[in-house]
Amino acid sequence: MRIEHFFDSSTSTFSYLVVDEGSGKAAIIDSVLDYDAKSGRTSTAGAERIVARVRELGARLELVLETHMHADHLSAAPWLRERLGGKLAIGERITVVQKVFGKLFNASPGFALDGSWFDRLLHDGDRLELGAIGIEAMHSPGHTPACMTYVLRCGAQTAAFVGDTLFMPDYGTARCDFPGGNALAYVSTVAEQRSANIHIHDGVSEDDFVAMRKQRDATLGMPVLILPSVQVNMRADELPAPESNGICYLKILLDAV
Repeated sequence: MRIEHFFDSSTSTFSYLVVDEGSGKAAIIDSVLDYDAKSGRTSTAGAERIVARVRELGARLELVLETHMHADHLSAAPWLRERLGGKLAIGERITVVQKVFGKLFNASPGFALDGSWFDRLLHDGDRLELGAIGIEAMHSPGHTPACMTYVLRCGAQTAAFVGDTLFMPDYGTARCDFPGGNALAYVSTVAEQRSANIHIHDGVSEDDFVAMRKQRDATLGMPVLILPSVQVNMRADELPAPESNGICYLKILLDAV
């Protein structure tokens, strides 16, 4: 199991490429579409690095996995599928998120709320195969109701891709005050997190964590790219349909509750 990461400096997020070296089958997890908020321009510079690497390795893209609907970056999943193929999958509770934000942004009547924008909706315990790599989908809500952790196993190798459920130990955990978020829903059994995570290390009770998380979340501003991100990512990462002049538009909320 080959795992490579790609860091996007503008959003401080990681994308991952996983390849089963025996079969050449590959998965991309949490891709990023470059977006300049000042100009409203998108670009694929970051995603192009991943495409180049897939082709350099002679791999075949089978899966494009999203750990959740991101609020800090746009996803490049459609662009990647167009060039490399593969099926796009996300947790089945994306429908809860779609309903919340579909209503908030007054999405058009044609906006489907049933998850059908995605190729596959994954339930807790669902299993996928990537050559010799087995993938288990583990529902890990808290940050959003649709968060999924992907646990990959190949022989003696095991890796878990947790999205924003946990950050690096020195940064702790993700906020839980987005629509559908719930600090009570977190779990973690990873030894490094238990020993070193500044928010949920051994000795921190559930009540302590929930109190800390709620107090901290109340002081945080909204992510810089949340408004464009959710409008794109709730559509399985497709841009809104062009209007009569051929231009795509994103909405900006004013005085929203």
